[in-house]
Amino acid sequence: MSSPYPLASREQNPEDAVVQVADLSLGASPFVVIAGPCSVEDEASFLRVAAAVRTAGAHMLRGGAFKPRTSPYSFQGLGKEGLRILALAKRQTGLPVVTEILDPRDVEEVAAVADVLQVGARNMQNFPLLKELGRARRPVLLKRGLAATLEEWLLAAEYILSSGNEAVILCERGQRLLGETGRCGFDVGAIPTVRELSRLPVFVDPSHAAGARRRVGALARAAAAAGAHGLLIEVHEQPEKALSDADQSLSIEDFQSLMTELSALTRALGRRLAGCQAFTDFP
Repeated sequence: MSSPYPLASREQNPEDAVVQVADLSLGASPFVVIAGPCSVEDEASFLRVAAAVRTAGAHMLRGGAFKPRTSPYSFQGLGKEGLRILALAKRQTGLPVVTEILDPRDVEEVAAVADVLQVGARNMQNFPLLKELGRARRPVLLKRGLAATLEEWLLAAEYILSSGNEAVILCERGQRLLGETGRCGFDVGAIPTVRELSRLPVFVDPSHAAGARRRVGALARAAAAAGAHGLLIEVHEQPEKALSDADQSLSIEDFQSLMTELSALTRALGRRLAGCQAFTDFP
């Protein structure tokens, strides 16, 4: 093997990998948007946001039941109660659910609710977790670490692939910067580069890359133009009151506007948004 990550690379199989989630084909031509609050905070507000992002055209629902936080005093998520709310939102909206997994011991329980298991940036090299996810029967969305090289990112994916799970989605979420110019730097060049190196679908989290809601739209559009297969966006009904990632969460109105912009942009790029309730008039 000349590639250090033969299963993730194009060396043995040059064709793009497609990860099937319900009736969505992640990695195929249609552009897919995953949206929702960073954290599941309470049942009523989460269900309202879930319904709103579905109406705006989101294809999948995100929300964290278990949240890794830098400070031990920050909101850590609702845990099992958050999973119950996610399951309820899934039933009410029909949207597939993406949620983060922190502990290998929780994989079976979280996978019973989630359609996609997310590995956060801080856990990209949590190798026991990656191996356990390789044995799970759920697609995995693998975020790039805060200072990880592309090779380290793809080798992390290889842990999951080599353990038996072929459904891996890569997610660029911005790289740590020095100084106070911004929370993270969006490595837009990583998108075409990793698509050359790897056959795996590539998503972008513009919310974490931006660190401020006023920049999320610009980075989302840049990601689409650079060749990403989809986006992971934080949306809250009252962003300024969000218990996690308040500064970078979009309001429902801003998300609606962004979906309209993405619809026009993807059409101009010769692509299209995946089929969704709000855009049924598009081919």
